[in-house]
Amino acid sequence: MALPSPNLDDRRFQQFVDDAKRYIQQRAPEWTDHNVSDPGVTLVETVAHMADQIVYRLNRVPDKNHLAFLDLVGITLFPPSAARTDVTFWLSAPQEEPVQVPLGTEVATMRTEGEEAVVFATERELAVVPAALRHLVVQHRGKQVVDRTHDLAEGNHVMCFAESPDPGDSMLFGLTAAVPHCALALELDSRVDGVGVDPRQPPLVWEAWTADGWRPCEVDRDGTGGLNRPGAVVLHVPGGHTLSRNGGQEAGWLRCRVTEPHPDQPFYTTSPTVRSAEAFTIGGTTTVVHADTVYDEALGESTGLPGQRLRLAHTPVVGDNPPLLLQTAEHEGWTDWQVVPHFAASGPYDRHITLDAATGELAFGPAVREPDGSLRQYGMVAPKGSVIRARRYRTGGGRSGNVARGAVQILRSSIPYVSEVVNREAARGGVDGETVQEAKTRAPITLRAQERAVTLRDYEELSRRAAPETARITCLEGDEGEHGAYAVRVLVVPQAVPDPGGRLRFEQLVPGDALLERITRHLDERRLIGTRLAVGPPFYQGITVVATVHAFRGVDTDRVRRQAHDALYRHLDPLTGGSDGKGWPFGRPVQSGEVFAVLQRVPGVELVDEVVLHPADPLTGKRGDPTDRIDLERPSLVFSFDHRVRVIGDGA
Repeated sequence: MALPSPNLDDRRFQQFVDDAKRYIQQRAPEWTDHNVSDPGVTLVETVAHMADQIVYRLNRVPDKNHLAFLDLVGITLFPPSAARTDVTFWLSAPQEEPVQVPLGTEVATMRTEGEEAVVFATERELAVVPAALRHLVVQHRGKQVVDRTHDLAEGNHVMCFAESPDPGDSMLFGLTAAVPHCALALELDSRVDGVGVDPRQPPLVWEAWTADGWRPCEVDRDGTGGLNRPGAVVLHVPGGHTLSRNGGQEAGWLRCRVTEPHPDQPFYTTSPTVRSAEAFTIGGTTTVVHADTVYDEALGESTGLPGQRLRLAHTPVVGDNPPLLLQTAEHEGWTDWQVVPHFAASGPYDRHITLDAATGELAFGPAVREPDGSLRQYGMVAPKGSVIRARRYRTGGGRSGNVARGAVQILRSSIPYVSEVVNREAARGGVDGETVQEAKTRAPITLRAQERAVTLRDYEELSRRAAPETARITCLEGDEGEHGAYAVRVLVVPQAVPDPGGRLRFEQLVPGDALLERITRHLDERRLIGTRLAVGPPFYQGITVVATVHAFRGVDTDRVRRQAHDALYRHLDPLTGGSDGKGWPFGRPVQSGEVFAVLQRVPGVELVDEVVLHPADPLTGKRGDPTDRIDLERPSLVFSFDHRVRVIGDGA
């Protein structure tokens, strides 16, 4: 129960009026008409109304004191986070010289009548390096590589793998240059009759050699159908691609490797062949951020006194690492200062500053009087008269930067030979800054936890603090048989932006390794000794709804079908579904009765005839037996998978 807030003055309008009339009887007994029609009483009521407003403002003082207390104990507003995504710059044609995409190149979404364009900027330079095919070698599983470059040059058919392919067989392409972060096109003339694979899911993986070994390449498109016909394969080569020696030849190596087939996946019966091959770069990919970068902002001069405070011109500051590069002009030139969360560990010669990212206020270290009367300096004081500047910081961020896949299409900075840009994945990580009300709600939890995780709620709060960009986090007691004794299971649902059409892909709901590692590292420093941590995604139970509905006479059945699908995907959504629109509750079962109600509310639906639920595997697409209820375990969420709605109209 919250402590009662004191009412500094509990009088209200009518009490002020009654008190005034009593004073009138004492001080002016000749004034006998106290009715509301009397002009004097009208003046009394006017003054009483003004006094009532003053008392109302007076009683807001505890709120101000509350905020001052939060500031005293170090509760500051969380700044916004900036959304990031990878953007591919496609060339108009292969070039003979590298194409440079400078740092800070701006790209944006399409501007519409109702929405402004969302602008992103590149975080690093990108070089689209030209390359060509120099070597072609093949390697059967467990055997030495064989150079087939000469056979390819003479136009002979080269077998990509062993005559009867085995998992582990590979074909290697040696490029004239390393092409990290580039999009590479391989034009292949390959043909074999009766290969036996499914061209839509061949048992192949494309990889590039990096300093850390073979790393997978993202396949943008495969026009060969698994090396089954002539066509082009477009690969996105990962960063770190480097030159290396293989089979006695130095080149930038890519390889196509045969993998173990999945259950029911067709496999090669005969090796495909390659008669000709050509390689060239057609684009490059780099990371962009939804924030504006400010350079060389003058902040003034140092007073030479401890605790000096300055304020940036642009706020809020996006919390990069570091969020701000501050410099002072001294005898040896510009000197860098380090942003720290507090001065507790700062000595008198440490160039440390603190930054309130929400307000843009930065502070130099204070001088504190010790019990023995001496002064201790926490953090170095900038020399008096030295010029202070913000060399670089970013401002902006927010949820508006979470745009869908394919939304970034506009190149705002002209770059020669670049014809188009596109984001192949949705932008994620954009979070609005914390409001004062949210900080007041968070403060009691923060003060209770004190950077120590004891209860499940503590783990949940500290996890959110470590990764504020996540969509949902919940903590449960870990199963002793699966995670060991005294285990805490932290379930992380990453932020995901639906594709155009409002559909989430299953891979969007799987948190990345970097996110899970950051949460684990943050909790590991604050957990009790002996507590085990299990940080990972929840189990997603696929749900397929098969329904039959009747539409009103004269209603467009296609429109009703689309709206029914939208309603199902919206209701059975792990992020925004459920009855409250805050995401499907963990472990809550799905029943056909509530699906009836969802479909019945769709405009144009006269009658819901039948609803059947099928459990489904989002990875394999297999559906289970029909049922009226699907139960979920506590660490489980729903995932809509391929709903089927039949709409019966006038002609049925």
